Amino acid sequence: MTENNLMEKIVSLCKRRGFIFPSSEIYGGLAAVYDYGPYGVELANNIKQTWWKQMVRLNDNIVGLDSAIFMQPKVWEASGHVAGFADPLVECKNCHARLRLDHLLEENGVAADEKMSEDQIGEIFEKNKNKIKCPVCGRGNFTGVKKFNLLVKSNLGNFASDWQKEPVYLRGETCQGIYVNYKNVLDSARVKIPFGIAQIGKSFRNEITARQFIFRTREFEQMEMQYFVSPGEEMKEYEKLKKARWQFYLSLGLREKNLTWHKHENLVFYAKAAYDIEYNFPFGFKELEGVHARGDYDLSQHAKFSGQDLSYADPQTKEKYVPHIIEASAGVGRTFLAVLTDAYEEEKIGQETRVVLKINRWLAPIKIAVFPLLKNKPELVKKAKQVYNQLKVDYLCEFDDNGNIGKRYRRQDEIGTPYCLTVDFETLADGQVTVRDRDTMKQTRVKVLDLDNFFRDKFV
Repeated sequence: MTENNLMEKIVSLCKRRGFIFPSSEIYGGLAAVYDYGPYGVELANNIKQTWWKQMVRLNDNIVGLDSAIFMQPKVWEASGHVAGFADPLVECKNCHARLRLDHLLEENGVAADEKMSEDQIGEIFEKNKNKIKCPVCGRGNFTGVKKFNLLVKSNLGNFASDWQKEPVYLRGETCQGIYVNYKNVLDSARVKIPFGIAQIGKSFRNEITARQFIFRTREFEQMEMQYFVSPGEEMKEYEKLKKARWQFYLSLGLREKNLTWHKHENLVFYAKAAYDIEYNFPFGFKELEGVHARGDYDLSQHAKFSGQDLSYADPQTKEKYVPHIIEASAGVGRTFLAVLTDAYEEEKIGQETRVVLKINRWLAPIKIAVFPLLKNKPELVKKAKQVYNQLKVDYLCEFDDNGNIGKRYRRQDEIGTPYCLTVDFETLADGQVTVRDRDTMKQTRVKVLDLDNFFRDKFV
């Protein structure tokens, strides 16, 4: 499969099988905004639950948080978002398409970084202007580069004049909610340095040209952990975090050959180090997660703007300092897309082609599908319902009696269901059902009374 072909097939499968829908589709949709369908929401929830388990439940010194989407506007001034949270923008003078310059340069083989200053990226653009064409109209006549702020403004409150004077914003990232709650957590949760605060939540960015399906959207969900450490321990803890984050993606079933580290060469002034874990999406290696050593910038800024003392007094050494922060920041949508890309396979079965999502069993939206062999035989349907009701207590199951058994298998293969269980006429006589494995297609006869133990071993 070509890269474009693979992406088209994944997008088609997501719509056809109820993973991802364009938002407000009956009204023509809204660019770069998507809804998660019945199977999509289950897969996304499984990804989030796995992240939360590994990040919070299995670490004694990391606690959770769910901060509000709306925050006091000064938060975004302190963080630098109001003044500097922007992408480089150019406009085609011919068709007036607004384009993100770093992407435009990248598509034409010119290295550029969104974190460069306006002057830096403008200089690169001027040197390469003769080979850059508008992807919409094909002309090469552009305005100069400008910075386009990504914060999404809102009108929280009763009077328009209030938010026009001092606008509020939908949060551009979840980590600011962690920083401003650092002292609350420190005072209430009996934690001490080093400790982390983890959060999963929605963020919003007014992207110039969102693209590549759910890879870059205007509304998205982040999984972030901010780890507060003493200054001298920052880089040692950073290396430990890098190793842990790499192992997380291997545990999801992503193949290591599709993962790589990307080192940021143009660091912001306060950063000690910045690496991205990149995944080989159908459109090439792109950022999956950022792992950054941020120094004491974040808490120092919020202390300065709020007037609050955010330093930490070590209970043993009595040393007082502003904690340094290392972070792991991942997107649910990007992880979702990486899981689908890695799991998507087409296999030749006789004269047919089988499309199958070989998702990790415990990530799969549906764990077990239960079929009666024939839907017009009440005794088979009744027994299949009994088995379904037995299993659904512990596993997300689906009862399916629509179409012949082969079509039911193919449908479950496409949504990644690890096991299909069929109740047939022999079941009524010997109390056994046929269990089919998604990956091998091997079928096994298992007693109904043994199903709980059988599947417990499969979903360890």
